[in-house]
Amino acid sequence: MEFTDGALPIGELVAERRHLLDVALWMLSSGGEAEAVVDEAYRQWYGLPESEQAVIEEPRAWLSHVVGGICLERLTRPGRRRRGGPATEPQDAAGEQRRMLEQEVSTVLLGALDALSPAERAAFVLNDVFGMAPGTVATIVGQSEPECSELAERARRSLRATRGRPTTPEQQDAVVCEVREACTLQDPERLMAALAQDVTAFFDGGGKVRAQVRPAHGREKVARSLLTLLAPRPRTTVDPHSVNGRTGLVVRYDRRVAAVISLDLAGPQVVQVWVVVNPDKLRPWNQAAPSYR
Repeated sequence: MEFTDGALPIGELVAERRHLLDVALWMLSSGGEAEAVVDEAYRQWYGLPESEQAVIEEPRAWLSHVVGGICLERLTRPGRRRRGGPATEPQDAAGEQRRMLEQEVSTVLLGALDALSPAERAAFVLNDVFGMAPGTVATIVGQSEPECSELAERARRSLRATRGRPTTPEQQDAVVCEVREACTLQDPERLMAALAQDVTAFFDGGGKVRAQVRPAHGREKVARSLLTLLAPRPRTTVDPHSVNGRTGLVVRYDRRVAAVISLDLAGPQVVQVWVVVNPDKLRPWNQAAPSYR
């Protein structure tokens, strides 16, 4: 069935707005600001002549680009209030919806994002959280693709330092092995015991594999994602290995590295999981097969 006169299924309309709200929330840490940004993006869309709207092949991508630009402009305003300052939320349905939206993203993680520079935050959110194309991210941030890649990497390092606490190599090894065993045995209770309540997992597929697009938040969601990703399969192995100088997990399929997983700890529990399944980033792992610990 074809839709005429710009008509779209209601589910698609709702999903589009929810996606834009999520982008703005991650960028700004405020449900109220997120709604204002999305409203402005739609105003810009409807301000376009019909002839210009007609040549935009992917309106959702266009709107995401606009939302990213508006958010970055807000982040760079002098004296912008950071999360945690005084604010008044209206006691109505819209205010409740905003609060529910904010609860989906860890308050701790949003606080850590606030410590990043606007450019670092934009590069990280648009690249790691929403998987936008490198060219799109570069256009929004106003820097080259290599510069945006470096900004995102700096943001990752900063988040790791902010959320994690120093652990001994022995502690890291023990927790990583516990996660591996729990996934091998498909034991959700055992796995959740190794995860912090507000743990977040990021999945980097680079748009080149059908990896999970959105981050997983909270112990249960992260556990489900890891149990699915690391479920025992023929010709698949999961082994501990040094990743970024700390023990992580390397997943191989037919002896080729298919995923590299970093686990950041705070004490005895995992607070962040970084899953790389992007074939481009895995190429160095497959050029020279590293030996296991």
